[in-house]
Amino acid sequence: MVTVKQFFITQGLKYMELNDYLKSRLVRAGYVDVQVFRTPIGTRVVIYAERPALVIGRRGATIRELAQTLQTKFGFENPQIDVIEIQNPELNPKIMAYRIARALARGVKFRRAAFIALHNIMEAGARGAEIVISGKLTSERHRFEKFRDGVVIKSGKPGEELVNEATVQVLLKPGIYGVKVKIMPPVELPDKIKIKQPEVVT
Repeated sequence: MVTVKQFFITQGLKYMELNDYLKSRLVRAGYVDVQVFRTPIGTRVVIYAERPALVIGRRGATIRELAQTLQTKFGFENPQIDVIEIQNPELNPKIMAYRIARALARGVKFRRAAFIALHNIMEAGARGAEIVISGKLTSERHRFEKFRDGVVIKSGKPGEELVNEATVQVLLKPGIYGVKVKIMPPVELPDKIKIKQPEVVT
């Protein structure tokens, strides 16, 4: 008999395997995340991507192939795939982390990749951003470099609720590099004080 703990562990491992598969299979589509829902008629799989057209493929060929793989490899019953486009991708930390990782894999210098991403994030209207790249950056010794612009709250409730964060890894010749991106979207801070003008009585 499978216990509740074993069930959730199994489901968690299956999600990790699915996420890793989609991440490698849909790298050109700007894959971000996946959600799986059980329904009375089968399994609903929601894929979030930067370029949905590449997930769907020509005349739906790619999405049909994905559905077949989900059924045979992952055991999903009658998988129904929905693809949702990420709005404002430059304000999504996972997309920007993937972009930096892909740039590093193409041979772009890490400082250039970070500054380009930082510029694009701020141009999209973010209040602030922070990028941390770690690995054997300039020597055999592991270290990290941090790049930031604007305001990024790091403590308290606003730091937990307003700042979005994502981390990805990329395997290069010197070893594994880590890319962490934090983005503070264009939101109004709770400590902003507004002075209300007195009403003029006529």
